[in-house]
Order: sequence, then structure tokens, then C-alpha cells
Amino acid sequence: MVSKGVDYSKILKRYDVEAQNETSPEAIAKKMLPTDAVFKKVAEAVLYMKFKEVGPAVTEALKTKKALDIINDGLVAGMEVVAKLYADHIYYLPEIMMAAKTMEIGIALAEKQIPGGRETKGLVVMHAAEGDPHDIGKNIAAVMMRSSGYTVIDMGKDVAVTDVVAEVAKSKPMLVTGTALMTTTMTAFPAAAEKLRNKNITIPFMAAGGAVNRDFAESFDLGIYSEKAPQTPPIADKIKAGYDWRKIRAEWETIVGGV
Repeated sequence: MVSKGVDYSKILKRYDVEAQNETSPEAIAKKMLPTDAVFKKVAEAVLYMKFKEVGPAVTEALKTKKALDIINDGLVAGMEVVAKLYADHIYYLPEIMMAAKTMEIGIALAEKQIPGGRETKGLVVMHAAEGDPHDIGKNIAAVMMRSSGYTVIDMGKDVAVTDVVAEVAKSKPMLVTGTALMTTTMTAFPAAAEKLRNKNITIPFMAAGGAVNRDFAESFDLGIYSEKAPQTPPIADKIKAGYDWRKIRAEWETIVGGV
């Protein structure tokens, strides 16, 4: 029996399918990709990990656009969509790494047209804690930092505290980050921070990874927190703007809000 006046489209509506469509790569890309057709084509090559297409797209773009604009408004814009998809659990580590490789191919091509190369926003030292063999989170954060215009010294995993301190003293970065997935290794961070302070080095020391929470990261001087990889670039931007570790702590919610 069919009841008159009943709107069956609402009763039979698949909200799970609708939600899935709204959070698909295509839907998010539509909102975030550049509107300029040239930049959009370059960004899409990164977003959809098109290794063979990014070179021709950048080469074509160089005929009408400046190299630095292609990097920032095309390649990096595409990586920003990838970061959003990762944060929303739509893309995962393989997609992040393939998109990053695609972006790097395009950047290398565009940089050849920039006299003196692309200017870096700052130097960052990154590592996984001494005794910790897990570096996936650090690798993702490093990709996002490079795509945001920072130069990264990636020390790898299971890096001794003394090696971290020596590298920071030598290279003089604006930020040092450490990741730990094991509670037995995260104690390396306050130990490293103390040694840095003893050398009068007071740059922020970002503690991150599955074993770390904000309370721990802020329990020692210099310590700041990043809950997830996409939060690292906006925090770094504030440090570049002159924020010290105390001010990062005080405004943390605002800085990472929505990321």
C-alpha cells in the first residue's frame, strides 16, 4: 500500500552515501583547487599523483606563468589538498608519499627557471627519538614542511640525543622536531631540550607522535606540541614570525584550529 503525500525520497535517502560523496577527493578538490586553469592542471597532477603528467603540465605553465607562482599556486596548492585528504583519513601514507614525489618532480623543473633557486622559509631539524624505530609520522610531517617551503634536515629514526644536539648546534635551525611512538623513548625529548638549554639554544622543541600528548610536550622548557602532521607547518610559520616556545603554547589552540 502506498500512502498519499509521503515523500519517499527522504525516507530512502542514503545519508552515508551522501556524506561519502561530500568528502570524496573530487568534492574536496573542487573547494580547494585553484580556479586558474593553468595552476589547476598543475595542482591536479600532484593531487592525483600523476608522475608522467606533472612535467608536461609545469612546462606548459612556464610559458605563461612565473616559476615561483607555479610552485606556490600550483604544486603546493595541490599538496595542500593532499594534506586535507590525509587529515580527513581519505588519503593515507602511500598517497602522501606519491603526491610528494610528484610535487618534487614539478618543483625541480620550475626551480631551474628561478635565478638563485627557490628561497626557503627556514631550516628545520627533524628526527625520531633515540631507541624508536617508527618514523612514518616524521616522514609525513617532513613532506608537509618541504611542501610549505621549509628546508628540512631529516636525521631519520632512532637518533641519539647527543647527535640531535650536535646537529642543532651546527646547523642552527629555527625549530627541531622529534617523534615517538613508544613511551619508553619519548623521554629523549626533555633530555635533548635540557642539553640544548645548557648550550644557550632556546629554539622550540616540538614533541609529537603516538606516545606523546600536549601535557608531556609542555612539561619541559622549550617543548611544544603537534598532534598531527598537518599542524607542523602553521606552527613553524608562527615561529618564523617571531613566536618563541612560550607564545606557541599560549596560542596553540588558535594556531592549529581547524587543522
